[in-house]
Amino acid sequence: MPIIENRDIVVVGQQPWDTPIGSNCKDLALEFSKHNRVLYINAPLDRRTKFQQRETEGVKKRIRVIDGGQDGLEEIAPNLWMYYPDVLLESINFVKWTWIFRLLNKVNNRRFAKAIKKTIHRLDFQNFILFNDSDMFRSYHLKALLKPSVSVYYSRDNMIATPYWGHHGKYLEPELIKNSDLCVANSVYLANYCRTYNPNSFYVGQGCDLTLFKNDDSVQIPADVASIKKPVLGYVGALLSIRLNENILLYLAEQRPDWSIVLVGPEDDDFKNSKLHQLRNVHFLGPKKPDVLAAYIKGFDICLNPQAVNPLTIGNYPRKIDEYLAMGKPTLATKTEAIDIFNDHVYIAETKEEYVTLADKALVENNSDLANKRIAFAKTHTWQKNAEEIYKAIAQIEKK
Repeated sequence: MPIIENRDIVVVGQQPWDTPIGSNCKDLALEFSKHNRVLYINAPLDRRTKFQQRETEGVKKRIRVIDGGQDGLEEIAPNLWMYYPDVLLESINFVKWTWIFRLLNKVNNRRFAKAIKKTIHRLDFQNFILFNDSDMFRSYHLKALLKPSVSVYYSRDNMIATPYWGHHGKYLEPELIKNSDLCVANSVYLANYCRTYNPNSFYVGQGCDLTLFKNDDSVQIPADVASIKKPVLGYVGALLSIRLNENILLYLAEQRPDWSIVLVGPEDDDFKNSKLHQLRNVHFLGPKKPDVLAAYIKGFDICLNPQAVNPLTIGNYPRKIDEYLAMGKPTLATKTEAIDIFNDHVYIAETKEEYVTLADKALVENNSDLANKRIAFAKTHTWQKNAEEIYKAIAQIEKK
């Protein structure tokens, strides 16, 4: 049984519920709602987005809520409500002067908090937990304005390494971490980062929904990968130069021309212009729907995660590796601090040369026993376990 139950939890974050992509915060909210009442607050509409995306249904819906034409509160599952705030915030990230940004950000926070308070009262939430998914600007003042019984800051990405969050986030996030009652993080690296500002910082692991990643007879390898010469070393996911090391892929392809490198996913401009497209043993298969990704992974002899190591990526939890392991596949990845928990189940390389050496080893020693151990390990990374680790961290603080 979970340590925390029959409580009220308010979740704020960066990703709205109606985002088409997956989200740690959404998955955790669903897990929290199995034993608690949860209010998931969508990111409020800002003036720039209202203008630039005014023809999208998401913006139109938010405008209807702000204008009073639609109720912003929706019950989307038992014990789980989603709320579109009936407030418009100012777009202020372009402001470079710190004192002006702080002033305007406080105005935005007050508007945001006022909208949240109305809904908290409407649902009669009491003694609630505030769970903040890395929303360091809009939610900076919410602890003071909403007065939760406990405030939790959730770190799942090194956000301040990105241009949007970097300028003001480099001072606001440390302050927010320090002022929160506790911080929880999905990687050891990020937990250590939070601990430099708040001693009540905890590594809580990462949950994954692996229901689509089953390597059984129901999964058929797609024709466009089945026809490619083996062995196949493959990657599934967005091909972004800021997150992937193109040189590792080039080195693998050039050193082993008898191997096939298969890349499944959309490309950024750097990858579209890469030398990889000129190599005969490199195959770009384009983006695929989520429900067929397991079928492509099934067609790989080795799965790759050739991560670039930079401030944005170094602390990230590699969810992709859980998906690879859930399929029982030998997996070869770049060494980072966050990947240490996979040491017993993943081939971890520090150089492009080691990628070749370890790939040779993986091809030789792969067997059904190793595959079953990988699958069993991946299954330990559930959202239930992730939520229970968060509950444990909260309970430790509330006992003090």
